[in-house]
Amino acid sequence: MDAAIEQSVQAWLNGNYDEETKKEIKKLSDENPKELADAFYRNLEFGTGGLRGVMGVGTNRINKYTVGMATQGYANYLLASFPGQTVKVAVAHDSRNNSRLFAEITANVMAANGIQVYLFEALRPTPELSFTIRYNGCQGGVVCTASHNPKEYNGYKAYWNDGGQLVPPHDKNVITEVDKITRVEDVKWSGGEANITLVGKEMDEAYYEMVKGLSVYPEVIAKQHDLKIVYTPIHGTGIKLVPEVLKRFGFTNVRLVEDQITPDGNFPTVVYPNPEESEAMSIGLKKAEAVDADILLGTDPDADRVGIAVKDLNGKWVLLNGNQTAVLAFNYMIEARKAKGIAKPEDMVVKTIVTTDMIDVFAEKNGVNCYNVLTGFKWIAELIKSKEGSENYVIGGEESYGLMIGDRLRDKDAVSAVALLCEMAAYEKNKGRSLFEKLIDLYLEYGYYKEHLISITKKGMDGQQQIADMMQRYRQQPPAQLGGSPVVQLLDYEYRKGKNLATGEEWTIDLPKSNVLQFVLADGSKISARPS
Repeated sequence: MDAAIEQSVQAWLNGNYDEETKKEIKKLSDENPKELADAFYRNLEFGTGGLRGVMGVGTNRINKYTVGMATQGYANYLLASFPGQTVKVAVAHDSRNNSRLFAEITANVMAANGIQVYLFEALRPTPELSFTIRYNGCQGGVVCTASHNPKEYNGYKAYWNDGGQLVPPHDKNVITEVDKITRVEDVKWSGGEANITLVGKEMDEAYYEMVKGLSVYPEVIAKQHDLKIVYTPIHGTGIKLVPEVLKRFGFTNVRLVEDQITPDGNFPTVVYPNPEESEAMSIGLKKAEAVDADILLGTDPDADRVGIAVKDLNGKWVLLNGNQTAVLAFNYMIEARKAKGIAKPEDMVVKTIVTTDMIDVFAEKNGVNCYNVLTGFKWIAELIKSKEGSENYVIGGEESYGLMIGDRLRDKDAVSAVALLCEMAAYEKNKGRSLFEKLIDLYLEYGYYKEHLISITKKGMDGQQQIADMMQRYRQQPPAQLGGSPVVQLLDYEYRKGKNLATGEEWTIDLPKSNVLQFVLADGSKISARPS
């Protein structure tokens, strides 16, 4: 074993860690030294979603110690960033195993540092955490979740005072502070319990009112209130809010997928609790077909991603991908607001660089500014902040099944997305049509855009290196052609450079650094490579 890894292991064995943790380390040492090395070869770092990893012992795992040490570093940064102020944070968690434990540890450490904590009494969707930060004027927040990852994972998303996840310089600065916490003795684990306030129903009510205010055509819902909706929370937090939101929108015919309504961190009916996966939506599809529903919707464990299925022209159920869902939602918010007379000249929409360019096309045709940012809703939140007072944010989204409607929160929100997608289905049904037919009409008007996602998983420290090597090869030796079409441009977001591969002409990409490569082909196709 590498000497640095061995030193890290010994620090835990000899340190002030509980006996159960030490027994697990010794067991791994005897039975699976490779797994032990992977658990200690590095410290978990904040990425696009904060901390995220497999649960277990070690510096490279999610456990009570890594959560506590990360929280101490984050608390130190918050206190230094807002001197002389009463610092407040909101803390929430999803249905995953240990999420409540991690949320309580987070709350206790924050409170022990003199920070006022709003801790949700029970599991809640991630978007409500973002909303609470803004509603209660917090300087930060944390939600314990690993989003759509398998059951072995958990995570820790850190937020700033705008309700968005950490962006530069705060993300790196928090990492610096976390790295200073080298011993469990550096953590203030308890002693500030009086600083913790439990929140729940009153925040739910404020959130419900916000979401209800996003409706563009409530009068159409009144006519189509019996739209047949099937919804599954896939064992996650969506069950806490989605049925009530649909009820308050005015929908009266909502069927729940009974096998998946109970929150359960083992996700017993699916392999991946991710609405992007057809397998995760399969039980819902069977129910939708059995009851002859108009629309099927599913949300992931922390209810920030939404999957949707509708019937095609032959009455066959089809799952829409994230780009198709975004096209329908963006177009509805632009067209409906315009038809209703509530559109503003300064309206804007925001998407990410890997989301379909079809949105750019119809936004421009409707006179709405469309901005492209890096992958991750924290960048959408950052752009909204930069445009406040000059432009009016309407909707943002990305191809990975995420939408954010309105600016009262600053992260993707599947709860409000479910409500608006149902409103859209009601709007089309009121015309005697379906959402599928609307999508076909949009393709006929603006051109057909097709996309495909390939996910390659490389696990452990060897996997990390393999991914880095792949990106480096593509960066240094871009392919001459892909799918039979010549590669004409290379866009390298890590070096913020674009290059015409035929002429050698280069230009600067005006976005922050990100390890993403895009290959633009002569036939107009675009291929993106992004490690996550």
